[in-house]
Amino acid sequence: MRILRPFVFVVTAALVATFAACTKVPETGRSQLLLISPAQETQMGFQAFQGMKRKQPVVSKGAQVKQLQRVGRRIASVVPMPYAKWEFVLFKDPKNPNAFALPGGKVGIYTGILPITKNEAGLATVVAHEIAHVIARHSAERMSQSTLVGVGGSVLSGTLGGKSKATYDMVMQTYNLGTQVGVMLPYSRTQESEADHLGLIYMARAGYDPRETIAFWQRFSAYNRKRGGEQPEFLRTHPLDKTRIAQLRGLMPKALQEYKRVKRR
Repeated sequence: MRILRPFVFVVTAALVATFAACTKVPETGRSQLLLISPAQETQMGFQAFQGMKRKQPVVSKGAQVKQLQRVGRRIASVVPMPYAKWEFVLFKDPKNPNAFALPGGKVGIYTGILPITKNEAGLATVVAHEIAHVIARHSAERMSQSTLVGVGGSVLSGTLGGKSKATYDMVMQTYNLGTQVGVMLPYSRTQESEADHLGLIYMARAGYDPRETIAFWQRFSAYNRKRGGEQPEFLRTHPLDKTRIAQLRGLMPKALQEYKRVKRR
């Protein structure tokens, strides 16, 4: 075990240094590891979205659909991705309070989240967050990170060829658990916080009051409390609701400046 820890960090650091692309996220300036081209990720996003629309029921008309299209177009008009083929689809699943985004501009909203969004600004909070994932290329980043972890695992596996099966299994399990809890989950939480940040700015630039994000996340937090306890944050893909709300409060002054600038036009 003493050998494994430095080995993992050395391999990971070396691979990051070798492969990290010179790319930064808009607004936040965070450096990213991107091993996948925009064309590749866009094609994968299109294919995945088409498959989801075939397999899951879609709401095609009504006031909720019109509201989603209005909100989606309004926020998409202020983001820095002119080549995106934006598509906003409402999936019928009243038990699923969720939403998602796929590369290339594909955004899905489940009807189960609408009782929590409550109003157009609440829906704008969710849509802006999902659009932010697309702008920041978070899907490509996750795939790149998975590739890097896989390469590190292959290298480590090759060095254990002469070890017993028990030792091999123990070391590989430790590596897999360590990279999941120590690398992949923290990156996921970073991406979610970043999408909150970007979404707040885009929402304000589109003319939606950014303070509505706090109200939405407070409602979402209340919903989560009714469902039971929360996992420890280090085991979660998303930050705790109270963490998100605190971060959003800290970002609010900048977002309000954007919002007031739009309102003065």
